[in-house]
Amino acid sequence: MDISNSHNNHILWFFKHKGFDDKGINEILRKCKRLESVQKQNLSENWDYLKSIGIQERKLPSIITKCPKIMTLDLNQKLIPMIQCLTTLSTKPEEVPSAITKFPHILTHSIEEKLCPLLGFFESLGVSGTQLGKLILHNPRIISYSIDSKLSGVVDFLVNIGLTKDGMIGKILVKNPSIMGYNVEKRLRPTTEFLLSLGLTKSDLQKVAINFPEVMCRDVDKILKPNLDYLKSRGFDSRQIAGLVGRYPPILIKSVKNSLEPRIRFLVEVMDRGIEEAVDYPEFFQHGLKKRLERREKLLKQKNVSCSLSEMLDCNHKKFLSRFDLVAKIV
Repeated sequence: MDISNSHNNHILWFFKHKGFDDKGINEILRKCKRLESVQKQNLSENWDYLKSIGIQERKLPSIITKCPKIMTLDLNQKLIPMIQCLTTLSTKPEEVPSAITKFPHILTHSIEEKLCPLLGFFESLGVSGTQLGKLILHNPRIISYSIDSKLSGVVDFLVNIGLTKDGMIGKILVKNPSIMGYNVEKRLRPTTEFLLSLGLTKSDLQKVAINFPEVMCRDVDKILKPNLDYLKSRGFDSRQIAGLVGRYPPILIKSVKNSLEPRIRFLVEVMDRGIEEAVDYPEFFQHGLKKRLERREKLLKQKNVSCSLSEMLDCNHKKFLSRFDLVAKIV
């Protein structure tokens, strides 16, 4: 639409007054033709209502650019009822404004046809109460997923690796909702097949899904294989790698440069230990290098104390000092 030749000058005036330039106005009109027929009063009402629920006015232009359709929604029949429904799911006043800012399209979906069936779907998986609200409001894009073609496919996949629908799958979805956005055949299945190829059992897979579902969402070729190749280059054999991954799956998604390499170098070059000690205690890779590893290693060396990695790291600092009769120092 060419703004300069349009009879809808009220649209031009309204959006320019709200901080849009001509390019931005043309963009939202291109995305949503219905805007051309919306009255200025309706635009003002919707804008003011979105402000009134806690959305900062400076964020509204970005929100409307993402989804100009929200300015065409009927205030009393569509906008207010949806926000009231979302508010019943919230535990904090900022959750609904935050959800709209992340994914403004959430307001365009039907309560009866989309939101209610979605809530029912998650409740059938054992997600309820505050967890249900957290799941939807912290991950509002979920409302755009089809239950039949998207969400049910992910659930069926998790069932096939041995998980149950009586709360177990629900817990996984709450812990890592992003898993629902991934394609089963292109991402989730290749990842699980890769994990099985390393020597993990089906039981191990279930533990990965329950405790570290984010591992199942990573790309095999871009992340998992490079990490595997790095571990092999440092001397870990196939059996040791299976043990490492089975007990601490995130080792396959940690940054080689910023996490794995510095810790292995510290283990071997500073602590003067063999890599097999990390195999015996894979949780070594989850501890902070500066705050825990370097600090405790320094204290132990000052007292000439020898111990296993688990004895050194598997406790809080107070217990660590007590265990080895050390005096707390600023190090």
